[in-house]
Amino acid sequence: MASLDIQRNDTVQVISGSDRGKKGRVLRTFPDTGRLLVEHVRVVKRHLRENPQRRIQGGIAEQEAAVDRSNVMLVCPSCNQPTRVAHKFEGDVKVRICRKCGGTIAAKKK
Repeated sequence: MASLDIQRNDTVQVISGSDRGKKGRVLRTFPDTGRLLVEHVRVVKRHLRENPQRRIQGGIAEQEAAVDRSNVMLVCPSCNQPTRVAHKFEGDVKVRICRKCGGTIAAKKK
């Protein structure tokens, strides 16, 4: 599977699904499955059993579930618009480029 153009702490916008239009920060990426965990997007309820040894309080907790990378677009920090990503080498560093404004998003970490 191809590598993700979206990294942790990037801002993304949901382009399809029930949370369409929401923006959020990427909490975690799962490159092997092509999924992302986005803050305040696709919130599900999880039933927890109480465990006094670990100090876990029982009840119903809300947490984010993973969304597919095809359902989100990266938001450019300079033009603040959802955009596609291009790549360019500056020296020996691979850099992500905004397709709309041409600005540099951030250096791609290996």
